Amino acid sequence: MGWMGKIVGGTIGLALGGPLGAIAGAAFGHFFDQTKEITSGAIPGARLSSQEDAQMTFFVAAFSMLAKLVQADGRVTEDEIATIERFMQEDLRLSPSSRRVAINIFNTAKTSPHAFEDFASQFYGAFQHRPEILEFMVDILMRVALADRDFSAAEETLIRQAAQIFGLPDPGYQNLKSRHAQTDDRFYRILGVTAEASEAEIKARYRSLVKEFHPDRIAAKGLPDEFTEFAETKFREIQEAYEAIKKERGMV
Repeated sequence: MGWMGKIVGGTIGLALGGPLGAIAGAAFGHFFDQTKEITSGAIPGARLSSQEDAQMTFFVAAFSMLAKLVQADGRVTEDEIATIERFMQEDLRLSPSSRRVAINIFNTAKTSPHAFEDFASQFYGAFQHRPEILEFMVDILMRVALADRDFSAAEETLIRQAAQIFGLPDPGYQNLKSRHAQTDDRFYRILGVTAEASEAEIKARYRSLVKEFHPDRIAAKGLPDEFTEFAETKFREIQEAYEAIKKERGMV
């Protein structure tokens, strides 16, 4: 993760403003206090590239929004913490240093006076012209919220709020929700089709999703390497759903 290495190494300063900038500044400050990994002073006037800035915004926003999400019902349970841990280790495969920064961001955001809506609004401002990344964030929130099969009304309220801020229409929201819910038509919903869809429609939708979520395509969008790992998980999920439908229908 190039942008994080530059900040951790002290070769560049933080330039992210707004609520997410406040979270990043506090989280990295805590990281430096914990590890003493800074090696030199930040270069005066040096800044991250636009792509690196976008990567940092995505990373900070994800863990800030997740922090508010898991405490939406007034308490943070051990199961919810375990879900975040699994998300970092299994889905994102974070390195030890990246994991410590993510935890610091998460803990800082939990006690931040800023609301979930503040983080979502700043994220939208950064990615409003990249709808696929906005949808990707809602998918991440949904994946974590439904990991324990307990989707509370408070959690859904926040995720719906994010979807509204991001301009994601309700059918798109419902499709993302169904991808992670255990329903009889789950595999069809993962592909975004109905059980009544023709074989030609299913194949066409599968090809479109494979192209959209191919890890190389996700990496080209400038997201951190760890989120490319997450895309690989989704890519496998799409393939597994298609194979399950092929087997069920006897498709070739």
